[in-house]
Amino acid sequence: MYYAGLDVHKKTISVMIKDQLGNVQEKTKIKSKRDDIIKWAQNAPSPLSVVLEATLFTGWIYDILIYYVNKVTVANPIMLSYISKAKNKNDKIDANKLCDLLRVNMIPETYMLPPKVRQVRELLRYRNWLLAQCTRFKNKINGELMMNGHEFNKKKLHNKGYFQELLDSLETDKNVLEILNMSRNQLELLKQLERRVKRLIYTHPEVTERVELLTTIPGVGEITALTWTLEVWEPTRFSNYKKAISYCGLCAGQDQSGEKTKRGPLSKQRNKRLQWVLIEAAKVAVHRIKDPTLVSIYQKTAAKKNNNAATVAVARHLVKWLMAVDKRGTPFVAA
Repeated sequence: MYYAGLDVHKKTISVMIKDQLGNVQEKTKIKSKRDDIIKWAQNAPSPLSVVLEATLFTGWIYDILIYYVNKVTVANPIMLSYISKAKNKNDKIDANKLCDLLRVNMIPETYMLPPKVRQVRELLRYRNWLLAQCTRFKNKINGELMMNGHEFNKKKLHNKGYFQELLDSLETDKNVLEILNMSRNQLELLKQLERRVKRLIYTHPEVTERVELLTTIPGVGEITALTWTLEVWEPTRFSNYKKAISYCGLCAGQDQSGEKTKRGPLSKQRNKRLQWVLIEAAKVAVHRIKDPTLVSIYQKTAAKKNNNAATVAVARHLVKWLMAVDKRGTPFVAA
């Protein structure tokens, strides 16, 4: 078996290939282009195992290499402090270290979704980005009205009919009216795009089926179910619910030395999208739906700690339910 470490950048890729004993077989630099990568993979020694760090460019390179080499491993860059904290650091050295770590089976591996699922996940992330832009334009409209001393009904402001009536009744500078009109037009366009993207997501049949199952869980709405499905995809990759909780960023980091153990705040090494939707779902489950089991967890934790800790405890319980329903493939049934 031969091992290759790839240090990937926008324009070039530094390559280091070694055999099982650590003897260098090839040291080169190729362009970050499809044809160059395919040509290199076809001429590389075989059997070949490749490693590269997770970056913005990893996805398309991974999709090419899996057809030409025996195995492709994507490394978690945060956990590769061996490289990032080194005194001497350049592309050749990084590729060499990646190759050595792969050779001795010490790569902190990152899970890669199947290419088609990854594309659907990007649609969901794009939808979330569109909604963030919608919020910015809503805030701009609110701010523009308040800055010019105009009164308005906050709850109705973004209703199309009310907004037009408000504009007609305003006695203000024409430039202010232009800003309000343009902001409203952008908001309408963004909403149309969001609806279009949402329809595209549901063209994937397995996604639709799983969302229908997951939304039977109290507090789990459509977006929470979609996010869980497309960010996790294979729940079996977690051997137990505790690892899933850790992946979602719902537990504290641990710093233990000798007899001393410290627990910090919620870990930053997490899937931030899942963490956010689960926290929001926990709030809905307790304060709106008022599921008895989740309310009981919330009240007990709040009495011992505080409301934020109680919300996180409820979110952890939701992860247990999501794991169970997703693995079992049957609707949620309360115990």
